[in-house]
Amino acid sequence: MVSLLTPFNMASDWKILEQMRREPANVRFGDPFEVCDAHFGEARQSGSSHAIFKRPWQGDPRVNIQNDCGNAKACQVRQVLARSTD
Repeated sequence: MVSLLTPFNMASDWKILEQMRREPANVRFGDPFEVCDAHFGEARQSGSSHAIFKRPWQGDPRVNIQNDCGNAKACQVRQVLARSTD
């Protein structure tokens, strides 16, 4: 789901996704945040160390990203990758 209010650059998104696949332990917090914002819409919660995005389908409808000293946690990067291709 791409929000019409969110600037979305497809080439940039693919580069971020490729970098996340190659090295999930070395991803800046803003990169998965940008991917989730483009795929799932505005974060339900943000502004703290966590950003939570609600997905529009059944099952576990949340994607959680935690800011760990400027980077996203590797397990959560893998969660974003898995759920952005659902």
